[in-house]
Amino acid sequence: MPTYEIIVVIFLCSFMLLLFTGFPIAWILGGLSLVFSLLGIVLANWFDIDTYLLDSWSDFAIIIDRIWNQMENWVLVSLPMFVFMGLMLDRSGVADKMMRNFAALFGRFNGGLAVTVVLIGILLAASTGIVGASVVLLAVLSMPIMMQQRYSRALASGVVAASGTLGILIPPSIMLVIMADQLGLSVGDLFMGAVFPGLLLGALYLAYVVLVGLFFPRFAPHPPNLEPLSWSLIGSTLVSVVPPLFLIIAVLGSIFGGIATPTEASGLGAFGATLLALLNRRLTWQSFTEVCRETMLTTAFIFGIFIGATAFALVMRSLGGDELIAEALKGLPFGPNGIVIFILLVAFLAGFFLDWLEITLIILPLVAPVVRDLGFEMTWFVVLFAVCLQTSFLTPPVGFSLFYLKGVVPKGVTTVDIYKGIVPFVMLQLVAIALIFLMPAIVTWLPAWMYAR
Repeated sequence: MPTYEIIVVIFLCSFMLLLFTGFPIAWILGGLSLVFSLLGIVLANWFDIDTYLLDSWSDFAIIIDRIWNQMENWVLVSLPMFVFMGLMLDRSGVADKMMRNFAALFGRFNGGLAVTVVLIGILLAASTGIVGASVVLLAVLSMPIMMQQRYSRALASGVVAASGTLGILIPPSIMLVIMADQLGLSVGDLFMGAVFPGLLLGALYLAYVVLVGLFFPRFAPHPPNLEPLSWSLIGSTLVSVVPPLFLIIAVLGSIFGGIATPTEASGLGAFGATLLALLNRRLTWQSFTEVCRETMLTTAFIFGIFIGATAFALVMRSLGGDELIAEALKGLPFGPNGIVIFILLVAFLAGFFLDWLEITLIILPLVAPVVRDLGFEMTWFVVLFAVCLQTSFLTPPVGFSLFYLKGVVPKGVTTVDIYKGIVPFVMLQLVAIALIFLMPAIVTWLPAWMYAR
């Protein structure tokens, strides 16, 4: 094995080992990049050992230009705006009204409250895209009611955690924005491609909770006393859906219709969420400053990892890591479809230990060129990869939705309850991955139809 390949293997193994130290991921990425840059330069210049491309500090200095280009990228300007939109919408009171009306309408059936959580999760996903905020909001609004109604603690925990993660896939999704930036794809194409996969996942969740209500009513009972079904209740429920639909149409409609770029639409969404908070009398100076502060912290966290991952990717390429990984993947005796399945399996397993952001910034840019060379449609593959990454929010020990949920669940709901509850939903996510893999039109039909008009 050539020297550069040995260094690449040590580089990757060091990264995986340091993950278990709990040290901030951005510092691990940047620190390892610096150390292995120095190692490559020393081997190349002092010992005259070929380390592929890296042989001087000027190679590593390119990182400054790369970081500057990231900061000037207009696509990434949409990130803080989408984050602001999601956080402001969570404080606008829109979800509170929907929960009250949906619970009164659907709660009269076995499993009705779980159905309510999934429906609101889909609407929040299409208008926020912030997983942590959605999980916490759904838990605070629905978990106490489900506990009072004697729902299974596992079912209640699972449906909240899973429904809250839909925001990372259903547009507008910050994950898709970052994937588009990393691979040079159209954000609008990825948004259009992710619409039906996101709705498919929501439909699978709905089918599951309905079947539980039908066949295992003791896990999701209906309350003994509810107000009679009336046209006024149906009308108020429909009215409560109007504000999030307004935001969805304003943001996604402007993108899909070619009226605005994703960056411009993100600003429109941020303004729309602020307007909804104002109309609901939830907009105060304190809430506004809190949203701005949380947006700043979230954006800084993302860009901190961006900088570390940019350095990591530069050093990996300079050491020949991308060629090594490409040759290793193409050398697998599986055929093109088998290679894609192997990549998805690696992403799924990585999700047990890594957040979606690290996988998107480190693994996806390394494997995407191989998939492109194999002749696969990139929008299909990236959306498929995104659905696979959604499982990382639910798989322990680093499933962030589980952490968010554990912090706000009512007393008596244990970590074991949460872990039991998410198992069926992870299985449903795997079913969705299989369906999208076998039927690419789930992803490709809407973009093709929009461009054919």
